Amino acid sequence: MHDATAAPRSSAAWWAETKADPARLLAWLFAQYRGEVTAAQRIARLRDAHATPGSRAYRLLTAIAGQERDHAEWVGALLQARGHAPAVVGPAEARYWRATLPGIDDLETGCAVGAHAEAMRLARIEAIAGDTTAPADIRAVFARILPQERFHERAFRSLATPASLAATRGAHELGRAVLGLEA
Repeated sequence: MHDATAAPRSSAAWWAETKADPARLLAWLFAQYRGEVTAAQRIARLRDAHATPGSRAYRLLTAIAGQERDHAEWVGALLQARGHAPAVVGPAEARYWRATLPGIDDLETGCAVGAHAEAMRLARIEAIAGDTTAPADIRAVFARILPQERFHERAFRSLATPASLAATRGAHELGRAVLGLEA
């Protein structure tokens, strides 16, 4: 865990620290698995609460939730390759989500929160997928995830409005700061 009082880190610095420590790397893989599983659930709940069945929003959110389930499966395979059963281990560190989820009032604000979160996540995924010194299997999985996460950010942004993006930006910035990440 990062000390929130320390200077914010870039995604590249975070990744260098994570991949250099086998225990930290394994813990991160478990956190990734949990994150992908819970993302699929969170997106399906957003869809069911706020999107009309058959609408563009419903179809996009269904596709994104399905891809998040695929990502969980792929990360689960990374855990299995390291001799561990994929499992949602322990409670999620919901530091970011505690700051952002209360701002969701409707489809637009839910999608704005998703767009901000995906944009932030993209920097980490790009750092991993572009790192030629990363473990080859991890790099391959994240290179496979990367275009889908780019799609997620664009899709969420297309379902948000300029007003909802602006209304949720402050909570996103707070959540990002709590994680100790640079803008």
